[in-house]
Amino acid sequence: MQNMQYPLTEKIGNPDLLVGREKEFRQFDKWLSRIPDKLGKSKAILARRKSGKTAFVQRIFNRLWSDNGAVIPFYFDIADRGVWYPDFAIKYYRTFASQYISFIERDEELVNLPLTLEQIREYGLKNSNKLLVDDIDSLLIDKKRRLHDSMWDTAHSAPHRFAASLNTRFLVILDEFQNITQYIYRDQNCSGKPDETLAGSFHSYSESKIAPLLVTGSYVGWLLKVIHQYLEAGRLKPMRLSPYLTQEEGLQAVYKYAQIYKEPITNETAVQINELCLSDPFFISCVIQSDYEDINLTTKEGVINTVNYEITDETAEMSLNWGEYIEKTVKRVNDRHAKNILLHLSQHASRYWTPQEIKDELHIELDVNKIQEKLLIMSEADVIDRGVSNIQFKGLSDGTLNLILRNRFEEEIKGFMPDLKQDFRTQIEALKTNEREIQGMLNHLSGKLAEHQLAAAFLSRKQFALSDFFQGVGDTTVLNLIDIQERVIFQQDGKTMEIDVVAESNCGRVVFVEVKKTKTQIGLKTLKEFQEKREIYSQQFPDKQILPAFLSLGGLTPDALQFCQAQGIGTAYRIEHF
Repeated sequence: MQNMQYPLTEKIGNPDLLVGREKEFRQFDKWLSRIPDKLGKSKAILARRKSGKTAFVQRIFNRLWSDNGAVIPFYFDIADRGVWYPDFAIKYYRTFASQYISFIERDEELVNLPLTLEQIREYGLKNSNKLLVDDIDSLLIDKKRRLHDSMWDTAHSAPHRFAASLNTRFLVILDEFQNITQYIYRDQNCSGKPDETLAGSFHSYSESKIAPLLVTGSYVGWLLKVIHQYLEAGRLKPMRLSPYLTQEEGLQAVYKYAQIYKEPITNETAVQINELCLSDPFFISCVIQSDYEDINLTTKEGVINTVNYEITDETAEMSLNWGEYIEKTVKRVNDRHAKNILLHLSQHASRYWTPQEIKDELHIELDVNKIQEKLLIMSEADVIDRGVSNIQFKGLSDGTLNLILRNRFEEEIKGFMPDLKQDFRTQIEALKTNEREIQGMLNHLSGKLAEHQLAAAFLSRKQFALSDFFQGVGDTTVLNLIDIQERVIFQQDGKTMEIDVVAESNCGRVVFVEVKKTKTQIGLKTLKEFQEKREIYSQQFPDKQILPAFLSLGGLTPDALQFCQAQGIGTAYRIEHF
C-alpha cells in the first residue's frame, strides 16, 4: 500500500483515534479484494448510533484512495435535513465526479471541495472525457426543463455507467442510507411529504458487481425496512458492527485517547476505565474528554466519579447523545408501561419474551395485543430485538444502553434511584480476580503502546529511582516527578526531532526516554541517533540534568549495549512496573 493519506476529512478527527476493528477490517479487505474480479456483493453495515461505522467506512474510502488501485471509492453522506430533489441530484453528481477526478489526478482537495458542474464539464473537455461532458450537459438541460427524475437518473447511475464504460471498478459508500426516504422533497420549499421511494432508485444497481454498494444506517430497524421494501433483502449482505471493541482493543483506545487528549491516567486506571466503559470507544472518549469539574483519571474514585457523571449528568456528552437517541426512538411509546418493558428487557437480554410473559412478569394491566403493539414499535425503533416469530422480543445486548435506561427510568419504575457508583465499585473490585490475565494483556499491548504504558507507570509511582525501570543507570537518587510528557518535539537548525517520554523531577533532573517496539534487536546506529537527540536537548536546557534511558522490546545488539554502558544510558527490554 502507498503511504496512508486522508483526502476525506474523517468525522472522528485525529486519524489515530480510530483504534481496533482489526477483525472487521480483515473481513472487508477480503471483500474488497474480490471487487476487481466482479465478485463483490453489495453490503449493508447495521449498527446503532455512535458505533463507529462512519469512521469505519470513511477509513475504507481513504485506504482505497491511498492505494490508488483497481477500485475507486465514492463516499456520500445522506444528511438528515430537507433538500429539494434536483439539488440533491446535483450534489450527488458533483460529489461523485469530484471524487472520481480526485482519484485520477491524485488531488486530495477535490474530495472535500467538490467542483461545480461547469468545472467538471471543463475538466471533461480538457481530458477528452465524454462521459463527464455528456452528463453535465444532460443535467443542465434537464434542470432547465424541470425533468427532475431524469436528473436523478443521471446522477445515481453514474458510478455503474462509468465502471462499465471505463472498464474499472467503483465502491459506492452511502452513509445513513435510510435518510433518503425521509429528507428529499419534490417541493422546492421542502414542505409536505418527502419522497419515500427514492431508495428504490438503487434497486437494480444494488446487484452491480462493477460498482457495488456499501450502505450504513444508525437506525437498524428503519434501514432494514428500507432495504426489504425497496432493494429486496437478498441484494445487500448485512454485517452487524458491534459498538464494542475487544477488551484488548478497548484498552488500546484508553491509552491512545488519553495520549491524544493529554489526560493523565495510570496503567491501573486504564484497565478500570475500559472495564466501566465496556470497551465502548465512544463511551471511553466521553470519559477521557469529560467536562466533569473534578476529573481525575489517576485514581479509582476519580474514574468512578467521571464515568458516573457522563451517565447521569444531563449536560454530559454521553448523556446528551443517548438522551437524543432515546427521545427520537421511544417518543411514539413514551409512557410508563413502555419504559417498564424496555427497562425489563434491557436487564434480561439473555432470552426472548412473549407479550404474555411480559404481562405476567411485570403485572401490566394492559391487553396482550396492546403490549405487542408497544413491542413492535420499540423493535422498529431499534431499542429491542425481534425474534423469528411475531411474538418474540428481547432486549439489546448493549451494556451502555442499559446504564442509560437505568439512570433515566429506574426511579420512575421502581421507586428508587440506582446506585451506579456502588455498581462501578463492585465491577472494579472484581477486576482483582483477573489480575494475572490483565497483566498478561498489558504485557501483550506493550508491542503497540509501550511509550504510553511507560508514561502511565511513571505517573502512577511519581516517586522512584530510575534504576527501578532501567539497568545501567548511574543516578539512583529517588525522583519526584512533577511533569510527564509524551512525544516531545524539539528542533535545531531546521531539523525536527521527537522523543517518546520526557519526565521532569522537582529537583531539575529530566528522564529522557526513547522507546522502540520492534521484534528485532536495535543496533548501534539508532543509539547514536538517540545520543545526538540527548546532546541537543541538553544544549537547549542547560540548567537540566538529563537522565537518558532506552527501552527496546526487541533487545539491543552487543555493540549497541556496549555504547549505552559507555554513555551512561539506562537500558530495559520490558516495562518492569505497570
